[in-house]
Amino acid sequence: MVRVEVLRGRVTEVTARRYGLRKSMALTHAQKVRVTKEVVRHDKDTGSPEYQIAMFTEKIKKLTAHLKKNKQDFHSRRGLLKMVAKRKKLFAYLEKTDEKAAKGLKKTLGL
Repeated sequence: MVRVEVLRGRVTEVTARRYGLRKSMALTHAQKVRVTKEVVRHDKDTGSPEYQIAMFTEKIKKLTAHLKKNKQDFHSRRGLLKMVAKRKKLFAYLEKTDEKAAKGLKKTLGL
């Protein structure tokens, strides 16, 4: 039963605790849709700065929560700093090209 759930990508919290499995730190499809539904330009949008900034913001939130629990995880901390820098560069690009969209995105994401 557990093996089938893991193969299908549905590891519930109860299953994970019972069998010592760890939940993935990657975002699920449902999380990606929830985060980006307000900022996408079209249905198949994955490359626009707005989409990328929204994804980085969600990953940063998730990684920050992980680092609060695991203070000694320096490798993940480095990844977090790289993501923050990349998001900052994308914001600078978006402000340079479309200032109105950048302000709206900051408001939407609560930054």
